[in-house]
Amino acid sequence: MTLSTQQKGRETITVSRPFCCYRRSVSMRSLFGGIVSETPVPLAPRWAGASGRGMIGSWFGSRMRDREQDMKALSATPTLYGVVTKLARMTSLVDWDLCKKTDDPDADPEPLVGKAAERAAPLAVWRRPNPHMHGQYFRQGSQQHKDLTGEFWWVIERFGGMPVELWPVRPDRMFPVPGVDRFLAGYIYRSPDGEEIPLGLDDVLNSFLPSPLDPYRGESPIGAVAADLAQTTAQSEWNAALYRNSANPGGIIKMPRRVSDQEFEELMFRWRAQHQGVANAGRIALLEEADFVPLSYTQKDMQFAEVKGLTRQAIFDAYGFPKYGLGDVDDVNRASASALDTLMANTLTIPRLEDIKSVLNGRFLPMFGPAWAGYEFTYRSPVPEDQEGERADLTARATAFKTLIDARVEPDDAAEVCGLPPMKVREPDPVVMSPAPVAPGATGVPKTGTPNEKKQEKPDGGKQGEQREERQAGRAGQRRGEE
Repeated sequence: MTLSTQQKGRETITVSRPFCCYRRSVSMRSLFGGIVSETPVPLAPRWAGASGRGMIGSWFGSRMRDREQDMKALSATPTLYGVVTKLARMTSLVDWDLCKKTDDPDADPEPLVGKAAERAAPLAVWRRPNPHMHGQYFRQGSQQHKDLTGEFWWVIERFGGMPVELWPVRPDRMFPVPGVDRFLAGYIYRSPDGEEIPLGLDDVLNSFLPSPLDPYRGESPIGAVAADLAQTTAQSEWNAALYRNSANPGGIIKMPRRVSDQEFEELMFRWRAQHQGVANAGRIALLEEADFVPLSYTQKDMQFAEVKGLTRQAIFDAYGFPKYGLGDVDDVNRASASALDTLMANTLTIPRLEDIKSVLNGRFLPMFGPAWAGYEFTYRSPVPEDQEGERADLTARATAFKTLIDARVEPDDAAEVCGLPPMKVREPDPVVMSPAPVAPGATGVPKTGTPNEKKQEKPDGGKQGEQREERQAGRAGQRRGEE
C-alpha cells in the first residue's frame, strides 16, 4: 500500500487490487471522513485519525471470526448443509429479464428479447458476471453467503466508468468504515495475505439480513442455532472418541498404592496397546494389583437421538424450511406436495429474489447511466402452475358470467366483474318449426270440421280414411241386397 501527498494536502492511497487489471486512486478524505453529516445521531464510534487496521481490530475483529465460523458451519450437520444448499439452488435457478417500465400496475412488463437483449449491457453483466463464473453459479454462491452469514458482497470491476464485472467476496473479509460525520465512508477488504484494500461506496454492492445491534452488518440465522450445532458437534466428537477407545465407555483404573512414574507409564502403554481402538474391542483386561471401575453412560442415557432431532427441527425453524424440502415425504401425498411447493416458492424463494432485485434496480442499474432509467430487472415467477386450481377458477368465473348475462347485465360489465376479458355475447338463433310429414298421395290440406270432429281424426293419413269409408259403404250395400 503506497501513500502519496498531493499539492492541496489530500492524501491519496494507490492500491493494486488482486482481482483487477488496473490501479485505482481513492481519496482518504472522501473515504474516511467528510464535512456533511448524514445521520442525526452517531451510529458508530468516531475514530478521528484512526488507521484502517486499528478500526478493524477494535470494531470488527470479533465479528470477523464469527462470520468465518458461520461459513464453516455449513458442513457441521447434514440438515444445515441440505437447507442452505437447497435455498441457494432454488434462488439461483430463476431466470431474469430486463424490462421496460410501464405506468399500468396491472400490465405485465415487456422484457427485452433478441438483439435488444443481447445489446443490453446491464443484462449481459448480470448473466455473465465475470469470465470465471456464469450467472447461476454467481447467484448460488452469493445466496449461500447470505444464508450463512446474513450478508453477501459484490465488488465491481469498471471500464470507462461502466461496470463490466461483478465478483463475490467472502463476508468475513469485508469491513464497512463508518465516517466521522457521515453514516458510511467506504469499505476495507482484507485479502488472504492480510493486505487491507480501501474501496469506495460505488465499488461495492451488498445485501443484509438486518441486525438489531449493528446497522452496518447483517445477522445470520446460524446465531439462533449456534448452541444446538455446538451440542451436535460435541456428540459427534464423543461418538468418534468412543469408537477410537475400543467402543467401550471410559472408566477408572484403581490402584491399591501409589505407583512410580515408570510404573504408570508402563501401565498406560500396555493398556493402550491391548485395549484401545476398535480392533481391540471385547478383549479381556488383565491388571496386576489394580481394579478397573467402568463409568457406564450409554447413548440412550445421553439421549443422542432426541438431541439430534431437536437440532434438526431448530434448523428448520430458523430458516422457515419444511422437512419436505429435504425429501422427507412420509406424511405427504400429491396434493400436499403441490401445496408445499407453492408455499416454499412464496415464502422462501420470492423474498430472496426480491432482496436481489432491490440491489439490482436500486444501485446496480443506475450505474449504467440515465439511458437505462426507464428499465428494471424482473425475475420470472418461481411459483409452480396449479393447473387444477386454474381450471376450477375458470369454471367458476364462466358460471358467474353466465349468471350475470342471464340477468341481462351488459357483457362488458359482466366480464369486468368476473375478471374475464371483454367478450361479445351472440344472440340465440330463432327457432324454426318444421312442417309435419305428409303421406304420399295426400294433398297436404288439412280437413275442415268442427273441433270435435278434429279430435276424432286419427293420424293414419287421407288414403287410409277413404279405404275405410269404401269398406263400410260396401258392407252397407251388401246388407241391403240380402234384405
